[in-house]
Amino acid sequence: MQALQLYAGPRALAAIKKDGLLPGHVHTIAAAAGGPKGLVLGPLDRYVFGAWLAQSTHAVDLVGASIGAWRMATACLQEPLSAFERLEQDYIHQHYALAPGGKRPGAEQVSAIFGRTLSAFYAGRVDEVLNHPRYRLHILTARGRHLLRTEHGLRTPLAYMGAYLSNALHRKAMGVWLERVVFSSDADAALPFSTQDYRSCQVALNRDNFHDALQASCSIPFVLRAVPRIAGAPAGAYWDGGITDYHLHLNYAAARPQGIVLYPHFQQQVVPGWLDKHLRWRHAATPFLDTMLLLAPRAEWVRSLPNGKLPDRTDFTRYGNDLPARVKAWSAATSASEQLAAEFADWLRRPDTKQVLPL
Repeated sequence: MQALQLYAGPRALAAIKKDGLLPGHVHTIAAAAGGPKGLVLGPLDRYVFGAWLAQSTHAVDLVGASIGAWRMATACLQEPLSAFERLEQDYIHQHYALAPGGKRPGAEQVSAIFGRTLSAFYAGRVDEVLNHPRYRLHILTARGRHLLRTEHGLRTPLAYMGAYLSNALHRKAMGVWLERVVFSSDADAALPFSTQDYRSCQVALNRDNFHDALQASCSIPFVLRAVPRIAGAPAGAYWDGGITDYHLHLNYAAARPQGIVLYPHFQQQVVPGWLDKHLRWRHAATPFLDTMLLLAPRAEWVRSLPNGKLPDRTDFTRYGNDLPARVKAWSAATSASEQLAAEFADWLRRPDTKQVLPL
């Protein structure tokens, strides 16, 4: 494999050594926050949901935050191949015009345009997502508490500073400020991960709250507005699910000791929360991930992409109002990432655990 690297937790590796990897072995698929970085996972999504997983009939839990939630909700649509292709095109071509001399658009503008994009994408199709015969969707959001209960120009930045300091002391302490709220299409079924690690709440995902829950999961603080309230959920402002669960470092192993958590990701590290990005001692794998098989691009392959990196949010500033240039760069990256899917498909035909590194 030249582009793709596989990493596995100890239980996942033992299971693959014994039985290989078949679609029926996968009980959970995780999808991280990370904005445009998730674009390079499009070909893997199309292969996994369009061809490989279709060979099985069992129930699978799909867990996502931010762009990961959009990806997993898309997997629940009929004809997922065309749906994933549209997601890729809609995401690549999103544009937020900058005022002369401006470096970034206002949060109100971004929220309005992004909300219209989501509404158009799922127009008339929400029932397909909610009633998928096999997939149970779980959308992660972060609900503000106390000073973060409502969004305010002065209080919100101060409260996020408090959340940052609390989190630096202990991840659980951030629960004073922000609660993990999981919107589930089948709220009667057990979550595919334990919630003992962090303050959490599960809410039924339905027609009345689908759009708000998905937009909230994508609402990066200060880049988009918080969703002020969501039907059927506890009161409070709702932000990006990546704040509490950036890369979904969840306790899967405690909830389901058997089976595989398949995780197409854009890096090896599974960072717990958005505020942990610079706390490198929290980036290592833990027993939470013992049943995980993680797929990530190799660093040398990433360096071959436009600008020598994955697409990311800095590209909005890099290219400014030059939409064609950004579209060209992002389209080149997504085209190159077809190699990731091709190499995974080849590995599945003859699963060689010598090519799998410890997570």
